[in-house]
Amino acid sequence: MTTSETVDGAVGENAHFWPLEDLQALDFDPFLSRLMREEPIARIRLPYGDGDAWLVTRYADVKLVTTDPRFSRKALVERAVTSSSPHAIASKHAALNYADPPEVNRMRRVVARAFTGRSMQRLQPLAQRTADRLLDAMEQHGSPADLVEHLHGPFPLAVVADLLGIPEENRAEMTGWANLIMSPGPAPESSKKAMATVRAAIVDLLEQRRAHPTDEDLAGVLAHATQTGELREQEAVSLATAILVSGAHAVRNNSANMVYVLLTRPEQMARLRADRELIPQAVDELIRWIPHRSGVGIPRIAVADVEVGGVLIREGEAVYTSFLAANRDPAVFEDPDTLDFDRGPSAHMSFGNGPHHCVGSMLARMESELMLATLLDRYPRLALAVPPERLEWQEGALIRGPKALPVTW
Repeated sequence: MTTSETVDGAVGENAHFWPLEDLQALDFDPFLSRLMREEPIARIRLPYGDGDAWLVTRYADVKLVTTDPRFSRKALVERAVTSSSPHAIASKHAALNYADPPEVNRMRRVVARAFTGRSMQRLQPLAQRTADRLLDAMEQHGSPADLVEHLHGPFPLAVVADLLGIPEENRAEMTGWANLIMSPGPAPESSKKAMATVRAAIVDLLEQRRAHPTDEDLAGVLAHATQTGELREQEAVSLATAILVSGAHAVRNNSANMVYVLLTRPEQMARLRADRELIPQAVDELIRWIPHRSGVGIPRIAVADVEVGGVLIREGEAVYTSFLAANRDPAVFEDPDTLDFDRGPSAHMSFGNGPHHCVGSMLARMESELMLATLLDRYPRLALAVPPERLEWQEGALIRGPKALPVTW
């Protein structure tokens, strides 16, 4: 269980220490629950970095901080702030996540060309063939088998590699690289080396696309943008790297989390088997409900004094937002701790909010819906091969998920 203690904050106020201990399965962090109820705008200190920061947990306040230009990601570039990670996962220079409008809008416009409806139509049959091929191989392996090894690990990597246009021969080690990068706490040096390796591979890929132009994949779109001057080379590399790493790792764990939830809630699984048209709505609710990350992501810096939720945040102070907590705000979501497939479309924040809303959200939804539908179609008796309490979960990972998901069918 996460505990808290009180330490001196950077500006003489008390701050809660948030150690980010690994939680059991998909338990919601009680630290977040308590702050949202008792102190929705609080000062915190995380395991890494310097000083402390504000943490905002209620939906309306999170929405304000993530859309108000007085809170800047660009101002974070030269700052050392208390953090969930011993080092920045993405490069702070020329990165989408460390840019403010209008720069962030310029970069997003380029990337959006690879995330159109036409692109999804191109990718979906490729993704379906990939899922079928991977599950054919799992069946040859025989029951029981690990769904993380056979589906949730390789499938998202293959889809994002298809999106980018990465040749098959260059994909073999990429799952391991992505997992290392997104688990920086246990092995920070290995995480940095893995990121350098991935970035080098992306540089080579962009060079290939400039030599052989195409607009059929994201690498081709990015390479063309560097030739027209729409993007700098460093920006293109950063964008491709971020999409590859987060696309492979986040969907890997989030999709495995979804299947775990359904396998441990047979009544919910039965509903989806009986009504396949409910799958998109169910996926949306699973995305809202599952506490998919540990801790918080990238903060912002106040560039002016701003009052948020009755609290004055002063110029120069760092502010974190918790999308997980916002997704459980009872002022917005009725009975928010309940997984309810009848909830209908909701304005959850699992893909972020504002200018930094996840550019790959459409692709992530498509992948999750396809995996669930395919598993339901192929395996009417899909079940966990071990008791739920025997499953092992990722340790020190920024994105939570099971290490393995052994199943029978």
